[in-house]
Amino acid sequence: MSLLRAWKKVFETDISNIVTELKEVVQPPCVIVLDGVVGAGKTTFTRSFLEMDSAPSPTYSLINEINNMLHADLYRIDKKEDLIHLEIPVYLEEKDYFLIEWGMPYLRDLQRIIGDEFKYYQLKIEINDNQSRNFLLSKL
Repeated sequence: MSLLRAWKKVFETDISNIVTELKEVVQPPCVIVLDGVVGAGKTTFTRSFLEMDSAPSPTYSLINEINNMLHADLYRIDKKEDLIHLEIPVYLEEKDYFLIEWGMPYLRDLQRIIGDEFKYYQLKIEINDNQSRNFLLSKL
């Protein structure tokens, strides 16, 4: 894993700028695994990335398709075997970006299911004491 970019002391109003810069760094087609504690801002980041103020959360449906992007929330996945039933490769046809919340525990399995056509990145979101966030983008 190699750190590509770090943004420090990011506030919610800065996220659209982070998205713009991130899209200049990553190479589609790609998987971006969003990593952070509950409330870190993974879904808020995703809404900005998708350019939708009220993008649906995939917490209950697990996977949502929006134009050339796919968004998954694996929080409710209990075991890696459950990933097979999601049929992820079917959704990935003609997609440039696949954002996955709570995907780090399943990274190896996701890489095996998705394959080498996609590049893999981790966006770690950390909460600071002053309600700002740190965003750390790494290539996996």
